[in-house]
Amino acid sequence: MAFAVASTVAAAAILATAPAVAAGQGVHTSDFGTPVGDNTNSLSVGPSGPLLVEDGRTFEKLARFNRERIPERVVHARGVGAIGEFEALSDESALTAAGFLGGAGRKTDVFTRFSNVVPPRGSPEALRDVRGFSVKFRIPTRYGGGIWDLVGNSLDVFFIRDQITFPDLVHAVNFDPVLNVPNPNRAFDFFGALRGAATNMLTTLYSDLGLPANHRTMNGHSVHAYEFVNVRGKRSLVKFQWLSAQGIVNMSNEQAAAVRAEDFSHATRDLYDAINAGRFPKWDLQIQVLPRELLKPGRLPFNPLDATKFWPVDIAPFRTIGRMTLNKVPGNFYQQTEQVAFSPANFLPGSLEPSDDALLQGRLVSYADTQRYRLGNAYATLPVNRPVSPVRNYAQDGPLDTGTTTGDFNYGLSLVNEVFETPDSARFARRRVCGVVAQAPIEVTANFLQAGQRYESFSDSDKDNLISNLAADLGAVTSELVRNTMCSHFYLANVEYGRRVAAAVNCNLREVVRIAASLDTGLPDGFDAAGVPSGGAAGAKVGTKIEKDGGKKASAYEA
Repeated sequence: MAFAVASTVAAAAILATAPAVAAGQGVHTSDFGTPVGDNTNSLSVGPSGPLLVEDGRTFEKLARFNRERIPERVVHARGVGAIGEFEALSDESALTAAGFLGGAGRKTDVFTRFSNVVPPRGSPEALRDVRGFSVKFRIPTRYGGGIWDLVGNSLDVFFIRDQITFPDLVHAVNFDPVLNVPNPNRAFDFFGALRGAATNMLTTLYSDLGLPANHRTMNGHSVHAYEFVNVRGKRSLVKFQWLSAQGIVNMSNEQAAAVRAEDFSHATRDLYDAINAGRFPKWDLQIQVLPRELLKPGRLPFNPLDATKFWPVDIAPFRTIGRMTLNKVPGNFYQQTEQVAFSPANFLPGSLEPSDDALLQGRLVSYADTQRYRLGNAYATLPVNRPVSPVRNYAQDGPLDTGTTTGDFNYGLSLVNEVFETPDSARFARRRVCGVVAQAPIEVTANFLQAGQRYESFSDSDKDNLISNLAADLGAVTSELVRNTMCSHFYLANVEYGRRVAAAVNCNLREVVRIAASLDTGLPDGFDAAGVPSGGAAGAKVGTKIEKDGGKKASAYEA
């Protein structure tokens, strides 16, 4: 892992506030449109005399320059964006009232951003790391309007299941605060203290999938469950996957090192070269629908709303509902890719809503909050974030308010003034919630079950690569306790898996087994360590079949 190391959207839709300006065309002006007569010499008393304060243009230019940089994203800082189109391929109105999914052929403009999660802006892209895969849907007014942000990753699970530990995760995998260098000791100390919750994610990250050859040849996943709501108010639990039409191509550590030596921005160039050459990358949007009865205790050996778990395809098969095509390079990196602001809180009440996933619930708050810090309170009015449908509400004032509202009615409730409509179809769907308020973990953690299933699904060469990749980082950890603890997690996932990692990083197998015996597997009553329900058919497993991100392994430039 790298430890900190639409039809095409019309220009008017993205850059709606001002006409586009091409460099070198027209008269040079100040920020306020005043013509500038000299852009190379400051106003001075004679050729060598002191400069004059009245030279407002020079000071304006310097002051603007001093403020060009905004705070870097805490995570997902290294990214690249592209413009495109999403086309529905089926009618999903039986599941959701979302109009843009209500019929085959319906098209929606999108802005997509791919990113490395941990490394800072300017770092090499060819690093073992989770990739961000976020898509902003600008839904046309005829389909209900608004913005839906599908904020996902390249891998189908995550390290943690509760947002409260997210700051700790980011601190642990980021630069050492003393030396300001990557430090695997800190990261694996944190993973070990999670008592196995990260085992499934680490098994995925250190597989070949943790090093995609480029952004075009990787899949995307929602990670979290969401809820479709139809016009009758019926709710359906769903997960999303972006299936690459380019196939899956990954790199080895050695191939990645060679790429980094040549180009820090290989994935950005690959994406833009493909688009500019007319080889528009495409992804199919697939969904899984989970029968609600499987949420009942004892029906599955894991919690379906746990972000550290995938949904096996034998209980929730994938099917395709649409296709995204990226067909345009943004005209300005800062104005579009850097200022684009995604948030899971941008959903569609009454048709597409969040589930009770504890990690997702926290992201609903934190993403919008960090965008306000990074871009300002009016970030939603930036052209790249603005919907194509009208914005009508009673918000006002604040820094950079660019509104053009008129009149004295700004309070939303009135006996004498006409107010904006609030259609019933846009209300949150009704649901019953019952429980005890408490701070407590979920009852069924099953921390090792799916990591073992994933390991068993790998080919021999995939297993070899996983062990080698893990050993490269875990083997650098100096603490025997941390190494032994991590190996105990892999041992509980699969005995062969744990033994091989322990041998690769010089762990004491006896101590590994002792630690493993002290840990709770987190499986519910009625299931054995392999996920087999007691009293069921002999050898039958409930929810164990894995949908593999298959594909050839090649160099970064083969695809």
